[in-house]
Amino acid sequence: MPELRFTLPDGQERRTEVRTLLNAGYAGRSQEDVAAHVAELAELGVPAPSVIPALYPVAPYLASQTEEVPVQHEKTSGEAEWAIVITGPAPEDVLLTAACDHTDRALEAHGVAWSKNAGPDVLAAKAWRLVDVQDRLDELTLSAWAGETLIQQGKLAELLPPSYWLDVLRERDLYASGTVLISGTIPMVHGVDQFADSWRVELGDPATGETIELAYSVRRLPEPIG
Repeated sequence: MPELRFTLPDGQERRTEVRTLLNAGYAGRSQEDVAAHVAELAELGVPAPSVIPALYPVAPYLASQTEEVPVQHEKTSGEAEWAIVITGPAPEDVLLTAACDHTDRALEAHGVAWSKNAGPDVLAAKAWRLVDVQDRLDELTLSAWAGETLIQQGKLAELLPPSYWLDVLRERDLYASGTVLISGTIPMVHGVDQFADSWRVELGDPATGETIELAYSVRRLPEPIG
């Protein structure tokens, strides 16, 4: 299983071996935002979910801290998200970081769960302790760029909070060191082309001016033989 390493604001490093990786979907607090995301995906041929919010198990080895994502074709893209990473039993062992769920959009039309397992979940190398930002979570910002184009911008208030998902993990006996949960995403800017050769996601704290950022390029694999 992959080991993730995170640097905290005080310089400490936290490491965890990923045992469980989960991707939330359709996780907006606003039903209008959820409907907008369903409509965005419908344009790509993705059927609406049967349950909202959704939660998709992903192979743990797909959790990655990388600067390059290999893809098989041009119809893949990321999403601006946050992630909670459980590194131990105490509340201060739950970390919050930026994440990007890189998804095969062509495969997504056949099954969302399949598409989630066809690309990596890219996480940033920096993180905050969740307890340190808990009192201002809704004001944290989330932004994404496809290439040089701003494609998503909003606040964590638009998404179900980490506390909601931590309760889900407890109910399912998944609250344990090595569990990583990706939040689901905010709406994209209408009409912007989401297919690009690079992605960048930023999680920002307006109260301190601090940011957590990840960035990676997208590399097309060679054509198969046979």
